[in-house]
Amino acid sequence: MSGPAGPAGPPPGWETVVGLEVHCELATATKLFCGCRNGFGEEPNTLVCPVCLGLPGSLPVLNRQAVELAMRIGLALDCEVRPSVFHRKNYFYPDIPKNYQVSQYDKPINTGGSLDLPDGSRVGIERAHLEEDTGKTTHAGESGRIHGATYALVDYNRAGVPLVEIVSAPDIRSSEQARAYVSELRAILVAVGASDARMEEGSMRVDANVSVRPVGSDRLGTRAEIKNLNSVRSVGRAIDYEARRQVALLEAGGTVVQETRHWDEDEGRTSTLRSKEEAEDYRYFPEPDLVPLAPGAGWVADVRAALPALPAARRAALAHAAGVGPAEAAGPAAGLVAGVVAADLDELVLYALDNGVEARLALVRATNEVAGRGLGRADIVAEAFVATLRLEQDGRLTATQAKQVLAQVVTAGGDPGAVARELGFEALAEDTLAGAVDAAVAAHPQEWARYVNGDDKLTGFFVGKVMAATAGKADGKAATALLRQRRSGWHA
Repeated sequence: MSGPAGPAGPPPGWETVVGLEVHCELATATKLFCGCRNGFGEEPNTLVCPVCLGLPGSLPVLNRQAVELAMRIGLALDCEVRPSVFHRKNYFYPDIPKNYQVSQYDKPINTGGSLDLPDGSRVGIERAHLEEDTGKTTHAGESGRIHGATYALVDYNRAGVPLVEIVSAPDIRSSEQARAYVSELRAILVAVGASDARMEEGSMRVDANVSVRPVGSDRLGTRAEIKNLNSVRSVGRAIDYEARRQVALLEAGGTVVQETRHWDEDEGRTSTLRSKEEAEDYRYFPEPDLVPLAPGAGWVADVRAALPALPAARRAALAHAAGVGPAEAAGPAAGLVAGVVAADLDELVLYALDNGVEARLALVRATNEVAGRGLGRADIVAEAFVATLRLEQDGRLTATQAKQVLAQVVTAGGDPGAVARELGFEALAEDTLAGAVDAAVAAHPQEWARYVNGDDKLTGFFVGKVMAATAGKADGKAATALLRQRRSGWHA
């Protein structure tokens, strides 16, 4: 259950300003400073050792794989990879047994990048630094929060898991843009193999810094930080709510307090969590047990050379192959291209295009019949996908029939023609189709009169009647062509 979403964005005359801090757990085999396995969903407190608990006498050893994954993220975001230093960030929570978190402060490993969104806008990246995750606290009680809890359980399996915190510039101006940023960043993290970025498992978490200001002002307002948003939908809803809350407060003569707020997905509102800490509150000082981190130029070059094609480049390549030009950047075709890449099906569609399948047909079937069924690239027999689409394209199967054949052969392979015959799908004779069209016209004279006079919305109505009369065997395109032919003859 969730509360009402409310209108998107602040009232007229106000502008939302958003910066996002995204924490992503790195896909390493072991934790950041010890040999404990980096695993999710294990029995609580079974993946711990003296180092990740910070027991006296234990010393951290930096995980080289985590450093390389952090560099991959930085280079994919066009950051400069720089020498960096680890600090101790001091604060007390039950889920951080050392009473400090090892993080990077004023000398992070990645600085000064950017991320381009599918709509062409660009969001600056201020930094992407390495740090260790904390443990996880579960509060027992109806609210699930610390207030009102009868007791709390702490699982230290997550303590010491490597994180990269990616901090954007306050360049985001709407909840829609924030959602696009999170989606694109998630796609990049997965593409470079740095993280599985599963928000539902907490391996990617978003904090949103939200402020408002009058349209035309260049001054930043006082911001509130909304912690631990765990879905793209929550990111958008929380930003919209918080912007409206701040505007209402300011228009009533109040002031916005800098604080950290909690987002309640069920209630659809934010609430005060704690006052916002500043850097001095954390009493940063250099971690004495770790030397400065300075990846050599050769290592950085090797990591850069090994980066795979990023989602933006893959969208551009697929759009070019499918004939989707810049003028269609915000249109349905571009949306199909973006959806296919997001589902990691661009290689499948490119294979279909190389084998003579029409671009729109390949994009639509990959989106609806493959991704829409929760299937991925590894589940698909590409040859069967192409063969089925060729049958549809050649008019030997209707769209409805092709979808049914595809559902059977796409994962198991086989001969689509044989499957079609087993299902009783045979091409409809031309005179049978023509008879069904004429019967539909004769049975609905009022609708036909409107169609003849230019009401094209009725095309679907008549095609539906034809499909029903032929038990789905009619080709919708052929039926539409016959309807138009009949209309032209009517006017002649």
